[in-house]
Amino acid sequence: MSSLSGQIFNLMTLLYRAHPWHGVETGNEAPNIVNSYIEMVPTDTVKYELDKRSGLLKIDRPQRFSSMPPMLYGLVPRTYCGERVAEFCNTKTGRTDIVGDLDPLDICVLTERPITQSNIIVQAVIIGGFRMIDNNEADDKIIAFLKDDFVYGVWEDIQDVPEKLIERLRHYFLTYKDIPGEDRHVTQITHTYGKDEAHEVVRRSQADYNKKFSGLDNILS
Repeated sequence: MSSLSGQIFNLMTLLYRAHPWHGVETGNEAPNIVNSYIEMVPTDTVKYELDKRSGLLKIDRPQRFSSMPPMLYGLVPRTYCGERVAEFCNTKTGRTDIVGDLDPLDICVLTERPITQSNIIVQAVIIGGFRMIDNNEADDKIIAFLKDDFVYGVWEDIQDVPEKLIERLRHYFLTYKDIPGEDRHVTQITHTYGKDEAHEVVRRSQADYNKKFSGLDNILS
């Protein structure tokens, strides 16, 4: 980036908010600790998600059932679930027909502190994930805890998370797209995996992002 271009970009960052997907770094300690953009909190009765074009938080749909997300839920900036994420999912499931969902990597951030505001960035320590398949698309859900969390900060890997909490998370993701009166949405969680596999999913999603948005990183850095 030229000196003039760098000055212009620095000025733009002062005048305009960074795009949560493209304008925020994954983090220098990734894949162990990643920045996470939070779209939903446990009190939300409406499904919010990032509008990928504008970078604004939008309403996706009202939650038709009473279930609410049992954790902070959002995405990992500068990640993309493309061919490398899909390839890993196919390898782990013995399938060949799974493709990436073409979205940023999803992340669940657990914390014992009540956080009621979304549209924020938090640092999250990754400990595992769900291998979720949504209509033949790889839709991994990375599981992490809030960095420096007073209670959950002692966890090292997914086996440290109480089974009842894992089941609560699984139930949410297997039912949160169901709509009363319509055919059941086809989702499945084939595996609950640990930290090492979660790190590999993050690395692959970063590589998919770099391929998809080649050259963008040079503009934003």
